[in-house]
Amino acid sequence: MKRKSKKRKVKSNFTNKKDSYENKNTAKIVLFIFGIGPIIGIIIFLASKGFFNSPQI
Repeated sequence: MKRKSKKRKVKSNFTNKKDSYENKNTAKIVLFIFGIGPIIGIIIFLASKGFFNSPQI
């Protein structure tokens, strides 16, 4: 059986770490947009309809 050279293995690990780092950043951005975005949208919608105004008697 042939063994992989150490040089190739190190290069492979380096690219995997870079891809993993980019995937983590992308995941954080996506979660922020889809997690915080709708909440902000709902707050703006309710504020425009007067939901946060105190009732007048």
